[in-house]
Amino acid sequence: MRILFIHSDFIEYRVKEKAVEAAEKFTKEWERVEDCLVSFISVERKDDENVARKAIDEIVDVAEKVNAKRLVIYPYAHLSSDLSDPETAKKILTLIELGLKDKYDVHRAPFGWYKSFTISCKGHPLSELSKQIGGEEEPEALKKETTIKTYWKILYEGNLFDIDNFDFTGYEKLRDFVSYEISGTRAVVDVPPHVKYMRSLEIADYEEGSDSGNLRYYPRGKLIKSLAENLVTNYVIDYGAMEVETPIMYDYEHPALKSYLQRFPARQYTVLSGEDRYFLRFSACFGQFLIAKDALITYKNLPLRLYELTRYSFRREKHGELVGLRRLRAFTMPDMHTFVPDIEKAKEEFLRQFKLSISVLKDFGLDLNDYEVAVRFTSDFYRENENFIKDLGSFVKKPILVQFWEEKFFYFVLKFEFNFVDNTKKAAALSTVQIDVDNAKRFNITYINENGNREYPLILHCSPSGAIERVIYAMLEKAEFMKKEGKKPVFPFWISPIQVRIIPVSEKHLEKAIEIGKNFEKEGIRVDVDDREITMQKKVREAEMEWIPYIVVIGDKEISQKILNVRDRYLDKTREIPLIDFIDELREKIRGKPVKRLNEDYLLSKRVKFV
Repeated sequence: MRILFIHSDFIEYRVKEKAVEAAEKFTKEWERVEDCLVSFISVERKDDENVARKAIDEIVDVAEKVNAKRLVIYPYAHLSSDLSDPETAKKILTLIELGLKDKYDVHRAPFGWYKSFTISCKGHPLSELSKQIGGEEEPEALKKETTIKTYWKILYEGNLFDIDNFDFTGYEKLRDFVSYEISGTRAVVDVPPHVKYMRSLEIADYEEGSDSGNLRYYPRGKLIKSLAENLVTNYVIDYGAMEVETPIMYDYEHPALKSYLQRFPARQYTVLSGEDRYFLRFSACFGQFLIAKDALITYKNLPLRLYELTRYSFRREKHGELVGLRRLRAFTMPDMHTFVPDIEKAKEEFLRQFKLSISVLKDFGLDLNDYEVAVRFTSDFYRENENFIKDLGSFVKKPILVQFWEEKFFYFVLKFEFNFVDNTKKAAALSTVQIDVDNAKRFNITYINENGNREYPLILHCSPSGAIERVIYAMLEKAEFMKKEGKKPVFPFWISPIQVRIIPVSEKHLEKAIEIGKNFEKEGIRVDVDDREITMQKKVREAEMEWIPYIVVIGDKEISQKILNVRDRYLDKTREIPLIDFIDELREKIRGKPVKRLNEDYLLSKRVKFV
C-alpha cells in the first residue's frame, strides 16, 4: 500500500464518470471537507487486513503530528503500478474507514470513479508526507534513515541557527529545500515543467514497454546526454582519475556486497539466473572496490582515483516518486572513488572535489545561486572538525542546510550535496562527495605504508555533477525560471543540440545558405538549414520554440554585403556581423568543451518528427 498525506485547508471533489465496473455506489456527487488530513491511498496486489491495520496506525500517527481531527480517505490509483483487484481495494478501504471512525470525523471518497478535485495544502514541513506499507524488504539503511536521531540547522557566516529562528527572507529556495528535506516526502503531486520541455524539445519521453523510470531518448536527447557525459568525464580525467569499466550485476551472496547492500540507502533490482540471485548495480562503488582490492597499492600511489560513467545505474525508487528526469530507476552516473591514507588527506580532497563540482555545474549554466548546499555529518565528526565544516559554508558565501546524525550508521561520516529546487518546490541532489570510513575494511582494500605495513585507506565517493539526467532536469527547470522572469529559455551554447539554424528567405537563397552552413560545420558547430516550403515567419517562430541560440536569415542583402543577420537568443536581439567574425565568436564559445556532430539530417525537410 502507498499513501500520500496532504494536510489541507480544504479538499473539494466532484464525481465524473465510472472508472471500473465494480465502482462503489455513492450518495454525494460532490463534497467539500475543510481543515482535514487527506490520505490518498493506492491498495496494492499483496495488501491484506494486516496492511489495513498498519495503515490505520500510520494515519493516526500523522493525524496526531499535525493535530488533525477530520480525515479524508481518497482512493488514488496513481501512486502504484501494482494495484489490487477492485473488490480487495474496496474491502481494505472500508476497513481503514471503520478503524478510524471511533476517534475521527472520517469522510471517504467513492472507489472506482473518475473525480475532479481541488485541494489547498497548508504548506508547513509536515503537510506533505508519503508512506509505503508492506511490499518488498527495504535495506537496513533506509529503515535506519527514518529512525536515527537527526538535528537540522542553518549554517551562515560561521554560526549555526535553529531552523525556526533563521530569517529566510531573500533565501526562499533554501526555505523550500528545508521544508522538502524535513518532511521526507518524495511523492509527486504536481508535474514539474521540465516534463513538458523534455517532450516538446524531443529530448526524452516515458517508455511504455519498460519498467517505470526507464526513459527513451530521442536523437537530440542522446546528443545532449553524450555531450554532458563527455564534459564530466573530461573534468574527472583532468583531475587525475583513471577510467575503468565494471559489470552491471553482482552476486547477492558475495559477503562484502551483501553487507554493503544493507548500508546503502537505496532499493535494488533483483535478477535471477537459474537459481542464483543477482542485483543490478546502483552505483560504480562495488565494481571499483573489487578492482582496488586486487590491486597492489603503496603510499606512493595515494591519492588513487578510479572513475566510471555507469550506463546505467539502477534503483527501485517508489512508483509515486517517479517523474520525468528528476527521479528515475535507470540513470547515468559519473562515479569517482579516491583512496587516501588519513582523515586530513580526505578533508583536503573533499574540499578540492567540492570546488570541482562547482566548476562542473557552472559549465552546465548552473551557478551557486541556482542550487542549495547541504552538508551532512555525524556529531562526532563535527566535534572534531568544526572549523572545517564552517569553512565550507564560508566558501559558498550563503546559508546552507546542515544535518547532524547522533550516531554513525551509514558508511560515511561526512557528505555534501548540491540540491536543485525546481518550480514545484521539490528538490533533487546533483553533485555529491562523501568520506567513507567503512568500505576499505569491508572489501579488504589495503595499501602498503612507508614502513612496509598494510593499512586500510579512507575512500571518497564523488559524483561531480550527479546523475546526467538530473543535470538535464535542472537545466530545463532553470529555463522555466528564466521564462517566469521574462527571459528566453536557452541551453548553454556548447550543449545546445542545434547551435545555429540558417533560414533562406526563398528557394533561390537555399544553395548559399547550405554553403554558409558548411563553414560552421567545419569548425565543429552544429548547424542545420530550414529548407521547408513554409513562410519565413513560421520558420523563425519554430526555431524560437526549439530554443535555437542563433538564427541566421540569408537573403539578397546578406549575400551581396557578406554580412549575416543573426537573431541572438542570449542577448535577445538581432545583430549584423561578418561571417568570419561570427565563426570566431562561436569557436571561442566551444573552446575546451566537448564537440559532437549533429545526429539529425542537415536539412529540416528530411527530418523525422518524434513527438
